[in-house]
Amino acid sequence: MQAARGASLSSSDTVQDDPSRRRPRALLLFASVALVTYALDLGSKQWALAELADGDISLLGDWFVLHLTFNPGAAFSTGTDFTIVFTGLAVVAVVVVLWLSRRIASTGWALALGFLLGGVAGNLTDRLVRDPEPLHGHVVDFLMLPNWPVFNIADICINVAAGLIILQTFRGIALDGTRESDA
Repeated sequence: MQAARGASLSSSDTVQDDPSRRRPRALLLFASVALVTYALDLGSKQWALAELADGDISLLGDWFVLHLTFNPGAAFSTGTDFTIVFTGLAVVAVVVVLWLSRRIASTGWALALGFLLGGVAGNLTDRLVRDPEPLHGHVVDFLMLPNWPVFNIADICINVAAGLIILQTFRGIALDGTRESDA
């Protein structure tokens, strides 16, 4: 059924909702978010290494301080003796995200997986190229809040990705943009 000027009134007209039309835009969004977040993370870490070597910078008193530290472990500096394991897990995560990205046709999933890839790749780069040696490198952290571990842009991206993944899952939206209720 059509209204005036040819606009469809029927929900059966799904030409614009076709996943093959959404997929290129979603892939472009995914790649753009991943590249921008990766570049922001690496750039901010290089800045922190250059500017914070001589000491902290207080931005909001003791509430928000830029403090350079090197983390060999995971979140909250856990598993500091297992750096190689975290490197391996990050490699697996990058491969899985890239494999899943072939099916992305949803804006929400494109954002989520783009943030995840950018964040994981940023911390993986540290583990691969930073001291003390390849595969055992320490992650550069520099953002410090009171009573919270020091973190970086990649950590923020990974947490944003986790939130978006949870949201998409609760909404019942699959990677291809379909809803569970549509099946």
